Amino acid sequence: MVSLKTTGDAKVAIHKKIATGGPLSKKELQSMDAYWRASNYLSVGQIYLLDNPLLKKPLKREHIKPRLLGHWGTSPGLNMLYVHLNRVIKRDDLEMIYVIGPGHGGPSLVAHAYLEGTYSEVYPNIGQDGEGMKKLFKQFSFPGGIPSHVAPETPGSIHEGGELGYALSHAYGAAFDNPDLIVACVVGDGEAETGPLATGWHGNKFLNPARDGCVLPILHLNGYKIANPCFLARIPREELRKFFEGMGYTPYFVEGSDPESVHQQLAGVLDTAVTDIQEIWAAARTKGNVKRPMWPMIVFRTPKGWTCPPRSTVRSARTTGGRTRCRWATWTSWSTSKFCRNG
Repeated sequence: MVSLKTTGDAKVAIHKKIATGGPLSKKELQSMDAYWRASNYLSVGQIYLLDNPLLKKPLKREHIKPRLLGHWGTSPGLNMLYVHLNRVIKRDDLEMIYVIGPGHGGPSLVAHAYLEGTYSEVYPNIGQDGEGMKKLFKQFSFPGGIPSHVAPETPGSIHEGGELGYALSHAYGAAFDNPDLIVACVVGDGEAETGPLATGWHGNKFLNPARDGCVLPILHLNGYKIANPCFLARIPREELRKFFEGMGYTPYFVEGSDPESVHQQLAGVLDTAVTDIQEIWAAARTKGNVKRPMWPMIVFRTPKGWTCPPRSTVRSARTTGGRTRCRWATWTSWSTSKFCRNG
């Protein structure tokens, strides 16, 4: 259960930590970054690898899938969000679920379910070893395997990611009459241009903080829908802030490409957002405040295809909007990069 005993002092302490470099200790930062990189490897391995999952042998062409389906672009951002949401869940004993709207973010949630051990519990044939990892990689978007998007086969999923636009509607549906639940809902910036999603932002008008949970929207602003530019990534920050304030939200911004900086920013912003939510609940449930609140939301601006090699001898996965239809040379460059070598 979520504690409602929050005060303004908690928010002051959070902002002091942000001002002095961030809320994460060196040990926390290192462990969370390692977990993020591990989930990135599991995500990209699902897209590319048919064999040799631990790279114990020199990589050969026959280790790469002959046809690549799915997209890398959104996965590193989704993975970082998952790691940081887990931090606040464990620290505050929160009731929280994770809904992702970006269509081809399937590798990310499968990767985390596997890291946590849940995937092997549900599918005992995919064990926590090299052979299990090989099966995990091979099955992704493969005949007789699993889809490239979040699907009913993904443990813990309530939102099917193959059709864009319904993430916020499903998230608000989960929060109604579920008073202690926070639904962290990632909205892709391409998805944000669909009609259903544009309407979905208004779900906050129906939330009653006295009896309902909360949706924490997170706009994944990486600039592209697959490889085409997005509207919301091309307007000034102040205009974006006013847009979401007009929708009834208090927007917080996390922006950058340096992982350490983004880790610290995101940790601080999530601390603030959780405190905001708990204060709104407390005001409604203990003080009888029935005024419609300004719920927090996050604008998460990171590069499309984050952490992949910026250039390859064939093409650039980053400059083509993060599409993963780049083959042998890109993977060999990736597998020898700092991203993989650091474990």
